[in-house]
Amino acid sequence: MQGHPNAQGVFFKAITDHLEVVKAITVQQELLERIALCLVESLASGGKILWCGNGGSAADAQHLAAEIVGRFRRERKALASVALTTDTSILTAVANDYGYEAVFSRQVESLGNPGDVLVGISTSGNSPNVVRALEAARSQGLKTIGFTGDGGGGMAALCDHLFAVPSRDTARVQEAHILAGHMLCDWIELDWIHVNS
Repeated sequence: MQGHPNAQGVFFKAITDHLEVVKAITVQQELLERIALCLVESLASGGKILWCGNGGSAADAQHLAAEIVGRFRRERKALASVALTTDTSILTAVANDYGYEAVFSRQVESLGNPGDVLVGISTSGNSPNVVRALEAARSQGLKTIGFTGDGGGGMAALCDHLFAVPSRDTARVQEAHILAGHMLCDWIELDWIHVNS
């Protein structure tokens, strides 16, 4: 069976665009270091990291929360990290009673404490439920971190630290988010083991 004549071009373009985005985020190393320190400070003081997002960003939230609770590369104590995307009973109850825009903010209100961190993930930066979660987090004294695409959207003004990937291509933004997330997990583990060994 013969493939589509443009298939190789699609593959090459995806790789080329991915490499361009990765190169573009290398200039954000200092920002990622500040984000890592924010996360480490929260965990070291007994805080927790909350994560939220929709679709692929929900999957990233769950993936990164799991790396923090379990482990990324190294043996260490379990650390507190919760994806607000996983409990279907909470999500459907809140969506039914308050609207989908409240599915994360309601959980932040119940679980978030000063000293915790909320990481909101949205490729557009405009997901209403993520924006509302960030608003709730700020009103309760949580630190706020945003992972977005180019410009940051409505999330930009609500984040103490904003990692905005300079692209509007959803797939490339998501790839950069998980790459940055893995770097943060690596940093957290190295720092945690260094301080606690």
